[in-house]
Amino acid sequence: MGSIPFPPQPLTPEPSPDIDRHGYRVYVSFCLRQPTLTTNNISNWIECYNPYSHMWSYVSPIPGITESYVLKGFAMASLRDSIYIVGGRLCYKEMVHVSDGFADLVDVKVEVLSTVLRYNVRTDRWSTCAPLHTPRSDFACTVCNDKIYVAGGQSTSTNARGISSAEAYDPTLDEWTSLPSMSTLRYRCAGVSWNGKIHVVGGFAERSDSDCSSPGLAERSSAEVYDPETGRWELRARMWQLDVPPHQILALDDGRLFSSGDCLKVWKGHIEAYDPELSMWNIVPGSQQTTRSPAGHPPDGADGAWSPPIHPLDVADGTWPPIQPTYVTVAPIGSRLYFLVGYRTSGPSPRTVSMVHMFDTFANANYWRSFGQVEEDGEKEFCSHCCVIQLS
Repeated sequence: MGSIPFPPQPLTPEPSPDIDRHGYRVYVSFCLRQPTLTTNNISNWIECYNPYSHMWSYVSPIPGITESYVLKGFAMASLRDSIYIVGGRLCYKEMVHVSDGFADLVDVKVEVLSTVLRYNVRTDRWSTCAPLHTPRSDFACTVCNDKIYVAGGQSTSTNARGISSAEAYDPTLDEWTSLPSMSTLRYRCAGVSWNGKIHVVGGFAERSDSDCSSPGLAERSSAEVYDPETGRWELRARMWQLDVPPHQILALDDGRLFSSGDCLKVWKGHIEAYDPELSMWNIVPGSQQTTRSPAGHPPDGADGAWSPPIHPLDVADGTWPPIQPTYVTVAPIGSRLYFLVGYRTSGPSPRTVSMVHMFDTFANANYWRSFGQVEEDGEKEFCSHCCVIQLS
């Protein structure tokens, strides 16, 4: 595939430079939930968030996607100065009736892909990489020792079961190598590199030797750990503890693991840290940020409940708005966790407000700060968890 340059386009950010983040950039992919007055194309594009200036910028559409189709369930991984778009499922939007008189847009799966694309952030160029051995979507993906590791997921648009296969990508050779399979079929699992090993945590899971006509033995609270040195998997029981798959698990440079939500509720109101000795997730002090009461608005009704304003977003006090986010993805940078969050505003026309909430894991007070409020036309969806590149 030829190189396709696209100039950056600003998104009317709210700059507030305070701390030099040493050239870090956060990249995330979005699509529109439905066409807007200004565009009929809802297909994926990539945006960049600068943690130093707190500015958002448009980067590029993801090439090769038919107009008005979207790519979901893929992985974004970063190696050196490049972003890799790995696998995923191609979908289109269809309006379906969900109840009496009500209809909603749903994703209709077309195909699960094995394609891998590379975007060089310095040269602004796309190229095609060697494809996956197995097509997969909703899989675990992580980077360890300059290689991309993938495991699990779903390999077809019609089979609801997960898969157990795994493979690793060497960017120097542009080559995928098959790894031993996990003992468990998993999809919607989280991948993280921790202590030099690949951890595939939770997911909708069942033993690979279970009868497909029965539910099988659930292993959703477990994790499987791959050691690149020995080439073997080890099953870790109860590493996640819940049967609902994690939304995202993050490792900081100092070796701590964090999580803040699951696939049913992407923000649970606090951050949790993993205790490897007790195999428990504990609430991080200072992280409890429930949706705040919208001060200045009168109670609604006799019960004294607060009625939220039409536009309740205010970044001045560093707290989360009093509405649940529509998407959350988290970027670990140094000792900080950057929550890239989207909210849908009220009103006759759907609009998306993007914000960044930063939590300092080493702070003794003022743990949270908020930046970069941007309001845009249309209802925006994020399509894959973000990735981080250090440019200097």
